Amino acid sequence: MRRELVERELTSEGVRRRGGARGKRRTATVNIAESPLGWLHARGHIDERLFDAGERLRADYERAQLEPNVTMRWDPVRIKAQGGDVGLSPTERQIAAKDRFHGALAEAGKGLQDILWRVVCACEGLPDAERALQWPARSGKLVLRIALDRVADFYRIN
Repeated sequence: MRRELVERELTSEGVRRRGGARGKRRTATVNIAESPLGWLHARGHIDERLFDAGERLRADYERAQLEPNVTMRWDPVRIKAQGGDVGLSPTERQIAAKDRFHGALAEAGKGLQDILWRVVCACEGLPDAERALQWPARSGKLVLRIALDRVADFYRIN
């Protein structure tokens, strides 16, 4: 796992802020190269099966090139063949990855797709995802586990 450690100033709520605050300042060393899913797995909040499901979902998201782009890309697409994608052209691999990604989200269910996309694909932290979805604090971890369990079933991960 890649490590890129930086010091961040924290408030009492844990939100990063710049500038001066009254009283003692608290700092924490964080690895900005670590994904929210990797963070949860490293601290035992999700097991290996759920972590693998999330990584497979993110890999399909990236292979399908679904992330927003500012402009057209002119660089060649280089995709390493894995599993059932052997023998397909790069465009066919991209389409297959897109189908798997949308199939996994459909398997998770309508109410769970948002948290999956935000945490796994967009690498948004759980507190930020909970606020964006207007959920109660600390509810995201449980909902994410349920969603990842369904995705693991879709990918047939034991």
